[in-house]
Amino acid sequence: MNKQQIQIISNTVGVMTHQAQNTINLLDEGGTVPFIARYRKEATGSLDEVQILDIKELWTKLKDADKRREGIIKSIEEQGKMTPELLEKLKNAYHLQELEDLYLPYKQKRKTRASIAIEKGLEPLAKVVFEQRENNILKKAEAFLNDKVANVEEALQGARDIIAEWINENVDARNAVRKIFEREAYIYSKVKKNKEEDGAKYRDYFDFNEPLKKVPSHRLLAIRRGEEEGFLSVTISPEEDNALGALDRIFLRGLPEAKEQVETAITDSFKRLMKPSIENEFAGFSKEKADVEAIRIFAQNLRQLLLASPLGQKKVLAIDPGYRTGCKTVVLDAQGNLVADTVIYPFDKPSEAQDKILTLSEKYQIEAVAIGNGTAGRETEDFVKKLPFKKAPQIFAVSEQGASIYSASPIAREEFPDKDVTVRGAVSIGRRLMDPLAELVKIDPKSIGVGQYQHDVEQNLLKNSLDSVVESCVNAVGVNLNTASKHLLAYVAGLGPSLAANVVKFRQENGEFTSRSQIKKVARLGDKAFEQCAGFLRIHEAKNPLDNSAVHPESYPVVEQMAKDLKCTVKDLMTSAELRKKINLQSYVTPKTGLLTLQDILKELEKPSRDPREQLIAFEFDPNVKKVEDLYEGMVLPGIVTNITAFGCFVDVGVKQDGLVHISQLANQYVSDPNQVVKLQQHVKVRVMEVDIARKRVALSMKGV
Repeated sequence: MNKQQIQIISNTVGVMTHQAQNTINLLDEGGTVPFIARYRKEATGSLDEVQILDIKELWTKLKDADKRREGIIKSIEEQGKMTPELLEKLKNAYHLQELEDLYLPYKQKRKTRASIAIEKGLEPLAKVVFEQRENNILKKAEAFLNDKVANVEEALQGARDIIAEWINENVDARNAVRKIFEREAYIYSKVKKNKEEDGAKYRDYFDFNEPLKKVPSHRLLAIRRGEEEGFLSVTISPEEDNALGALDRIFLRGLPEAKEQVETAITDSFKRLMKPSIENEFAGFSKEKADVEAIRIFAQNLRQLLLASPLGQKKVLAIDPGYRTGCKTVVLDAQGNLVADTVIYPFDKPSEAQDKILTLSEKYQIEAVAIGNGTAGRETEDFVKKLPFKKAPQIFAVSEQGASIYSASPIAREEFPDKDVTVRGAVSIGRRLMDPLAELVKIDPKSIGVGQYQHDVEQNLLKNSLDSVVESCVNAVGVNLNTASKHLLAYVAGLGPSLAANVVKFRQENGEFTSRSQIKKVARLGDKAFEQCAGFLRIHEAKNPLDNSAVHPESYPVVEQMAKDLKCTVKDLMTSAELRKKINLQSYVTPKTGLLTLQDILKELEKPSRDPREQLIAFEFDPNVKKVEDLYEGMVLPGIVTNITAFGCFVDVGVKQDGLVHISQLANQYVSDPNQVVKLQQHVKVRVMEVDIARKRVALSMKGV
């Protein structure tokens, strides 16, 4: 790592150089993003997880560029073409594109028109023409006729081919054309011949163009999907004359005859070599930019879904609704363990279904009912709400998105080897109500269904981003060390799947953990892993109350000293606001423990192990609305936000078809990002704007509602 790289990271992320340097040091030492953000604020200057993640990603790119630079230098040296000037340029190039431009003239190529011309001995003629100092070019070309070059025109064509390649490989020329692409390029799409009918869903892009720098993420991804499926032809290009003009200004400078030859070579170079190459670059850049935006929206949605309000440890009866095959019904204890399962038929055998539910409810003292919101969900909810419970439980509709993925997964088979997929699905619905985060970590984030174009974006980028979100959410909430599944523990900072499995195995063989320090006895869990994970693990009813807080074990001595100075116990500090007011934080600042850490400790002592998630509130749809045909323009309805995209949000109003609130209908003022106005699972009021029963489309508005 050198000063230039640190400066690049500092400028790009928008942080001070010492913040970038210290963060990279911590990452290189094996620090995780949640740990660094939470417990190393003095070193980073309180950078948040997003900034630390940005630094981490940029540092990875710069290290990749370092590796590529080494390979390029080695290749050029092996060719015997390295010069001190070129070596200096390579050493000062920190971006892959810059390195590739410098390497382009030395890259091993397949046979080209230029290489064929060089084999014919025409490179000296190309140099003469390119210098543009010779007036009688035709006469000069005659000197290069031989058994491989039949006439003057063939000689000049070969010279132009060589010049065209030189122009294409010129760094300044490529950068000049890139700038024009950046400022002026349009993306064009046209329908392919005879594909109008099959590609009808892409009709908006049959004859489409828009400035590339303005095209929104969702539109570009739709165009690219249409191209991928074979319905659209897509090109990216600026005004050709402007690009040629920029190249002319760089290369045209001499006598008319030679200048004319060079001008012809410039046009050929741009059309045949440079434009296709730079068009590919911009296709890649724009796709990457669109991917990043789509993934950002997906990540925001996923975060909101994972941090959705939990019901908590309650005895739950969960129902996976169905008409023909009945409703799979399970009972879960307060820890989410399956204790009973059955099938009810509320639409065919209502009396029998009623008896089963009431019997289960009384026998297991059910406190809440979770009902999947898919097929027959509304009808099942109505049925349950009318039952004469002795002690009425709370009734909740729960999103089924991804439940079928879980129920058929190896994780579900491992948990319930003797149960079929329908029972597993009902269990998942119940557990989602109790703790959405703990249950949803078992499902591939892509399958949760809260994004757009998730199958079109770069999959490694998507996976890394979504995994970071899951890790961030798990560590923000904290994990009960004695009840968490290995799938939840795997996302705790510093653990991962292997150590998580070892933690669970240790728990099974030795009983519940009684202290955080006991984690060190887990197989292969060393000091570094302990440092990273300990603060995010909770032990309820632990002998040391700090073991059930976000105070890191490395800071226990500081808290114990505070208690000693006030002549009280640590538990007293955590329960008495009066005692905490007496603490003078400045007295406890040391080179290792700064004021920022001490402030975090004090906040944690005030509300130990607090859950950042909001309290769960039951929701009810309009009882008069069950299907799209029940809707009419102008009616105002309650709804739940089910998905957020770049162009608005989708709202479930209880008709089995989510309606779209376009971004222009989210608020009375201009909205640039729907996340500024709504969040996933939010309860909202909407007005019906338009109902298209044939296409099953519902347009909604939140303006003035």
